[in-house]
Amino acid sequence: MFSRFAKHCAVIMGHPWAFGGALAVIVCWAVAGPAFRFSDTWQLVINTGTTIITFLMVFLIQNTQNRDSSAIQIKLDELIRSTRGAHNALLDLEELTQRDLDRFLKRYQSLAQSARRQVRDGWKDVDTPEID
Repeated sequence: MFSRFAKHCAVIMGHPWAFGGALAVIVCWAVAGPAFRFSDTWQLVINTGTTIITFLMVFLIQNTQNRDSSAIQIKLDELIRSTRGAHNALLDLEELTQRDLDRFLKRYQSLAQSARRQVRDGWKDVDTPEID
């Protein structure tokens, strides 16, 4: 239920009309400044309102981001799994330690450097070398 609510809010808050509404609130607040003599209460209203909205939006955005990230991971894992010659050991890399990720990263950087050298030497970049 929360996920549906978060997704719905993210769609609404990401719409240009939401930005326009927020801008209108700020303009109204600024225009009202002289009437309230730019008092502490006048400033407190906008500070409190924006703080509360920001605090709540962090949780909604994080929920949406987590779902989107999980969906992308699943799609990438499926592409790896279904591609002949791909390495299934690369599935769910996000679960590895940083040390293991760094090891994979160095290996792929090395492969990329080697491939660029080969392309400069006239070779075609179509190989699928084994990973360690």
